[in-house]
Amino acid sequence: MSATTVTSTPVGALDILREQIQVVHRVLRLNAEGITQEDSLIQPQPGGNCFNWNLGHLVLTNEITLKLLGKPPVLGEAALQRYARGSAPLRNPNEAMPLEKLLAAWDEGCARIEQGLAKLNPERLAEPAPSSPRNNPDETVGTLLSILMFHQAAHTGQTSLLRRMAGKPGAIK
Repeated sequence: MSATTVTSTPVGALDILREQIQVVHRVLRLNAEGITQEDSLIQPQPGGNCFNWNLGHLVLTNEITLKLLGKPPVLGEAALQRYARGSAPLRNPNEAMPLEKLLAAWDEGCARIEQGLAKLNPERLAEPAPSSPRNNPDETVGTLLSILMFHQAAHTGQTSLLRRMAGKPGAIK
């Protein structure tokens, strides 16, 4: 029997964050396949938010992440306030952005985030964050990015259930 030498390169925090944005991007896109504007507005009962709201909320969070990374916005936070945390469920179709516009902004935002992470100096992760959703006085850019990626993954998971509510088969095989 011969021995095999395995070499590995340590994976850094930025590599992990880049992998996370790639995965959530891909999973959301899989969940969106075949979803129409009408499908995207189906409300979960007894409460919760529809696919369109979840996607808009993800795009809004990408805008916040882009600002943190010093990258330009895609649609801008002001255009996405209907999708802000704590906003009412999206019941009026006239208040919903077109699904295709949100998906295009999702694609572009994720690409810009990945580019920003690729160029981010690792030392920046240890710097104090400009804000903290947890009201953590010790929040760093690195911990904030980690929380933002968790947030994106959580809402992307919700789109899997919302897809099934629209009568579509599961997208993750």
